[in-house]
Amino acid sequence: MTAIKHALQRDIFTPNDERLLGIVNVCKAGKKKKNCFLCATVTTERPVQVKVVKVKKSDKGDFYKRQQTWELRDLTEVDAKDASKENPEFDLHFEKVYRWLASSTAEKNSFISCIWKLNQRYLRKKVEFVNVSSQLLEELPKAEESVPSGESQSVAGGDEDALDDYQELSTREEQDIESMMEMCEYAISNAEAFAEQLSKELQVLDGANIQSIMASEKQVNILMQLLDEALSEVDTIEGKLSSYEEMLQSVKEQMDQISQSNRLIQISSTNNGKLLDEIQFLVNYMDLSKGHIRALQDGDLTSPKGIEACINASEALLQCMNVALRPGHEKLMAVTQQQLLFAELRDTFARRLTNHLNNVFVHQFNHFSHFKMTIPQFYRSSCLSLPGHDQSSTLSQHTAELTLPKHSPLHRDLLRYAKLMEWLKNTHREKYEGLSRTYVDYMSRLYEREIKDFFEVAKIKMAGTTKEAKGKFGLHGSSGKLTGSTSSLNKLTVQGSNSRRSQSSSLLDMGNMSASDLDVADRTKFDKIFEQVLSELEPLCLAEQDFISKFFKLQQHPTVAPPLAQPETEESDGGTLSRVPPQAEHRHSLSSEKDMVRLMMNKIFQSIETELNSLIALGDKIDSFNSLYMLVKMSHHVWTAENVDPASYLSTTLGNVLVTVKRNFDKCISGQIRQMEEVKISKKSKVGILPFVTGFEEFAELAETIFRNAERRGDLDKAYVKLIRAVFMNVEKVANESQKTPRDVVMMENFHHIFSTLSRLKISCLDAERREAKHKYTDHLQSYVINSLGQPLEKLNHFFEGVEARVAQGVREEEVSYQLAFNKQELRKVIKEYPGKEVKKGLDNLYKKVDKHLCEEESLLQVVWHSMQDEFIRQYKHFEDLIGRCYPGSGITMEFTIQDMLEYFSSIAQSH
Repeated sequence: MTAIKHALQRDIFTPNDERLLGIVNVCKAGKKKKNCFLCATVTTERPVQVKVVKVKKSDKGDFYKRQQTWELRDLTEVDAKDASKENPEFDLHFEKVYRWLASSTAEKNSFISCIWKLNQRYLRKKVEFVNVSSQLLEELPKAEESVPSGESQSVAGGDEDALDDYQELSTREEQDIESMMEMCEYAISNAEAFAEQLSKELQVLDGANIQSIMASEKQVNILMQLLDEALSEVDTIEGKLSSYEEMLQSVKEQMDQISQSNRLIQISSTNNGKLLDEIQFLVNYMDLSKGHIRALQDGDLTSPKGIEACINASEALLQCMNVALRPGHEKLMAVTQQQLLFAELRDTFARRLTNHLNNVFVHQFNHFSHFKMTIPQFYRSSCLSLPGHDQSSTLSQHTAELTLPKHSPLHRDLLRYAKLMEWLKNTHREKYEGLSRTYVDYMSRLYEREIKDFFEVAKIKMAGTTKEAKGKFGLHGSSGKLTGSTSSLNKLTVQGSNSRRSQSSSLLDMGNMSASDLDVADRTKFDKIFEQVLSELEPLCLAEQDFISKFFKLQQHPTVAPPLAQPETEESDGGTLSRVPPQAEHRHSLSSEKDMVRLMMNKIFQSIETELNSLIALGDKIDSFNSLYMLVKMSHHVWTAENVDPASYLSTTLGNVLVTVKRNFDKCISGQIRQMEEVKISKKSKVGILPFVTGFEEFAELAETIFRNAERRGDLDKAYVKLIRAVFMNVEKVANESQKTPRDVVMMENFHHIFSTLSRLKISCLDAERREAKHKYTDHLQSYVINSLGQPLEKLNHFFEGVEARVAQGVREEEVSYQLAFNKQELRKVIKEYPGKEVKKGLDNLYKKVDKHLCEEESLLQVVWHSMQDEFIRQYKHFEDLIGRCYPGSGITMEFTIQDMLEYFSSIAQSH
């Protein structure tokens, strides 16, 4: 086994830098195969890898080859089969279980012990050892004594430290040993003689070494003498170096003094330069020219040049006040004096600017209000401009044309002061807010008058200026004028209770409109007036909001905030306002300034929403269908305003009013549905096309015209669905309650009219209802035809119904003729009762009856008559078929043919 191990180490493991520590001769359990060897190896390089290698002897030669390799870390379990009895079998659990049979139990125990020690030393992994004696895992088993000592130490591993100290002979060492043994042929046969020879040769070598050492003593003495001389030279050199060092030390001290002097000179120069920079900084940034001071104290705020000079002076002052002083500047007397001067100039100019702008506001307000003319006086002049009056600047001209006065001259004059307002905003917040309140106060009063007069004119134009219109809609008041905005509308009363359209339009009334009723021209006039009102309000609000944003410097979009003056605390109406640093203020300036714009616009135009709602209420009272026009126009203007600025005052206000218009529109639709439910029909006359069916047709035509390309088409579609469902339900209700006209006729005519209307208008959201209307029309037409045709051939119908009943009971068709009640004689008797002349007479009576049932408007008589012809022919063919099947060979036929029937139907239709 030792020779095998040596051979395996040399041929297989040494080339791979591996050491063989344990080996066992095995074969697979239960199979008769050649033996192989399981070897436990470790690598010689770090990190150490421990492997179990299966080695097999080649069949073609006397050499070994590596067949399979497992990593020891993949080993999960070692099963020795029996711990108490000697058993050469054992199992190794890698990725699967390998069962082995060792050549001897001692080899198996030695290999298992080696595996256990390698696992404990290198892997520190607790492999599960099953059926293995605990003594075997603690120390080398006694069974190893039976193995030769060299094999025991090499195979079992002995002490693990001994394994680590073992070093294999190198190739050169092996060659030297072999050559030495070849020189002594008896080295193997007579070891003692060989050892004695080696001893003699060693003595000879030792003697030679001693003689060589003694011969070298003289050389050693010479070497020692040379070393002493070298040491003396070193001492001489060290003395010279010391003298040189003392000289250099004195030079170093002198250089240090020069360096210190230069450093002090540099510091002095640097300080002088910094002082000069500070002085230049204060002179450059905290000095205000005399021209700027004069402009701030006495500058002209009326002329363009004076305003420009004040703007430049205020900006220069703001820059001086906002200079970021460096640490220590505030302690300088000159800086403190300049700051006091700047504060005094700021307060003086802010006071002058505030007083001047207040005077400008008052002057402009009085200018726009000077030529104001009241609505009663104006309309006592028959809504025309007064002769000889200056129409270029009066409100009368604007109101006669239904236009609002333009304030662009006022805005243009005030925008010259926009930069000064920005300066006031940044320096004197209290005065800035006071000016904004003053402007809002004056403008709110001015706009309130103009808007009130504007809407009064719009209301009168909507209702008309005749006495009839004034009496009808209550447009009267003291001195014969149109009363105020909201309060007067609340007092509007509807006169003429006999007029079916005085309160509101309805689907019931639209079918009976006369020339005196409100027609398309009236609605078109209302639409134009309402559009004119919105078109005048839109640019007015946008222009005012744009002016407020520019004049008061209120940001509508994110911009870089300008530098602000030093933080200070000021008083305002709401209490103490604490000015925050620029960085914090900029974070909240955008939202707060948008809110301020919205608040100012709400105060200035506080009457617009009320007046619009009042105008909408008037339009709804005049004609409830006006809500359709108002919904389309208002939706379009809201959409336009949101595209310009979703957060603008105009967008918000029109959006609120749109809610009211939509509510009125829904109320209008609900009113039409309610009137449908309350409809009553005459018991003495035929029903015909119901009024609300015709009304729905005209409503749909009107709505499709109004809502063409409208933004809120979805609202109309929802209203369509509600109305059409109500029409369907109430048509069925009227049909069930009808006494004069058959139910099928009422359903057939009205649903045919609905189907025709929906097909013509092509309303996509009502496609399902259109198909349902067609289905109901077809069903009731068929039902009416079948029920009506049962009367002309009543006995014949009863006879063949009895025949079909017998067949259904199980009687064979050819045996029906043997039934007493249905024999051939009875059939001939029934047929003789319906000769062609009688049939034609019955059909003629049927035509007259159908003509009485149907109305002329829908023109369905010929359609019904043609359907009756088809149904009659179908019944005739059915009777002929039953005669052929149940009475074969009898030769019995009807006394009239299909051709006769066609002639009957044609002649009857032509005669009427």
